[in-house]
Amino acid sequence: MTRHSLGQVVIDALATRLGIRMVPGRKGITGHGIVTIGETPVSVTLFKSKAYMNVSGPSIVEAYRTTVKTPTSMIVLQDSLSHRVEQVSARLGGSANGHNGIKSIIAAMGGEQRFYRFRLGIGEASQTDTAAYVMGKLSSRERQFWNDEGVDLVLEEIEKVVLKANAR
Repeated sequence: MTRHSLGQVVIDALATRLGIRMVPGRKGITGHGIVTIGETPVSVTLFKSKAYMNVSGPSIVEAYRTTVKTPTSMIVLQDSLSHRVEQVSARLGGSANGHNGIKSIIAAMGGEQRFYRFRLGIGEASQTDTAAYVMGKLSSRERQFWNDEGVDLVLEEIEKVVLKANAR
């Protein structure tokens, strides 16, 4: 797996941790389950598009329309050059910050930007070819991190989103 597909690595780790079975479909691989986050039972849908991240918007939005009630209930996992390796940063709305996959999702949603982005840090490219760095393979240490402690960080951020939604 490449740094650019880090979100898919984390979705697999989430599915394993939450006991959600992923099933292949026409546009992607989907899993559904009711999980307890904090003390709240939450309906969770995990989706991995079969499309490349940069053009994943249409398939993600198709899955969104069949499972999510509001844009603020959707969380997209994305790689981020702006965040240090092994960091998770959650954000609701805003621009794509140059991330072509997020641009694709916003376009497919008709310009809607009020969904959560969990930016998964891959660090800055130390070499001049950013594309080569982003498309480079995750190290075994990075894969181990995102399958263990990294998924814990993502679950902590999901819990914050759920608590915030329930406080409204």
